[in-house]
Amino acid sequence: MPKLGMEPIRRDALIKAAIIELGQVGSLDVTVARIAKRAGMSSALAYHYFGSKEHMFLAAMRHVLSVYGAEVRGALAVGETPQARIRALVRVSFTGSNFRRDVVAAWLNFYVMAQRNDQAERLLRLYQARLRSNLRHALRPLVGGRAASLADGAAAMIDGVYLHEALGTGEPDGARAARAVETWLDAAISGKAP
Repeated sequence: MPKLGMEPIRRDALIKAAIIELGQVGSLDVTVARIAKRAGMSSALAYHYFGSKEHMFLAAMRHVLSVYGAEVRGALAVGETPQARIRALVRVSFTGSNFRRDVVAAWLNFYVMAQRNDQAERLLRLYQARLRSNLRHALRPLVGGRAASLADGAAAMIDGVYLHEALGTGEPDGARAARAVETWLDAAISGKAP
């Protein structure tokens, strides 16, 4: 007989295991068996909860996006000036919970998955739209009509840092990454960006 209340705990364990395994394997070629083993359960139970490996990866990215979204909302709530809101958006992208080796690998694989999976593509579009919207809102009081292009540039910088980090081997340095994007944004706001 199944233990009542175990499903959310097991699903969470499988999601976290999927993120870790994506980070170790570095591709979507990770097996459900490997993920289930890391989570301490059988492949059959993993399939029972998610139905397929793709659904498990989608659940893992929903989890990553949920953590990121909660951090964004918290950071924006205390940002009292446009500059503070911009810094909050950039820094949240590179916090320890969002800019770990396994999460960076999950993002890279998520971009690949979005090219062939409609649900992943939809999630990616939502993330990108929210990031750009938040950046535009924070930038508009500072740069007026240039807000949209600067928001696009900042979002591209953030994605570029993740791509660059995905190719690295050490532990990601979130503070350095945030400084790089902030430096570009400062120059762009002042009209001195290349």
